[in-house]
Amino acid sequence: MKFNNIEHVYFDLDHTLWDFDKNSALTFEAIFKEEKINIELEDFLGAYVPINSNYWELYRNNQISKESLRSGRLKDSFKLLKFKISSKTLDLLSDKYIQFLPTYSHLLEDTQDILEYLRPRYQLHIITNGFQEVQKTKMVNSNIFDYFSTITTSEEAGVKKPHPHIFDRALRKSKALPKNSIMIGDNYAADIVGAKNAGLQAVYFDYYQKKEVSESITIQKLKELRMYL
Repeated sequence: MKFNNIEHVYFDLDHTLWDFDKNSALTFEAIFKEEKINIELEDFLGAYVPINSNYWELYRNNQISKESLRSGRLKDSFKLLKFKISSKTLDLLSDKYIQFLPTYSHLLEDTQDILEYLRPRYQLHIITNGFQEVQKTKMVNSNIFDYFSTITTSEEAGVKKPHPHIFDRALRKSKALPKNSIMIGDNYAADIVGAKNAGLQAVYFDYYQKKEVSESITIQKLKELRMYL
């Protein structure tokens, strides 16, 4: 079943196109080596990944600040592992993480192919809750920046997905109508519910097989978008 009347396709970036987990792991490997942090990377990531996810949910719901997210996720991860580390070193790691992260360029499977397929057919855009200072750099370094006509960040919009205003802002920037637009993302609440509440169509990218109860079309590989677009 193909969607009708779609002219604009909006993507989330992290965990949808850009391989956040792999790039984040490589970042920690590099900064731990540079700062001589003697901890097993696998152990650290086992603690950090769920803690980071929880912090992002709090941030998305405006319960913590950007600064609290950046520092708290590291502090809590080291604390869980009973690894002693100074506040000064934590601040240094937090800064270096943001500095190093966008230099890595791994994309999720089929990203380049599906963007090549979609570009002649639709205008492509990004809507992201990620930090404004790194999102463009991620896209440039992974060679996908030129596929997109607009990028709308939550910091620019003043609200985060799923708030309707960020979708409205993205639509205005791209001179698009909701009825001619579709959102694709991996976070059901932020991307799918948010987009639908703003009047867009949506496809849930369940890459991590969370198996959320979804009333939207669900895909597990980006190449499946060819069936709908």
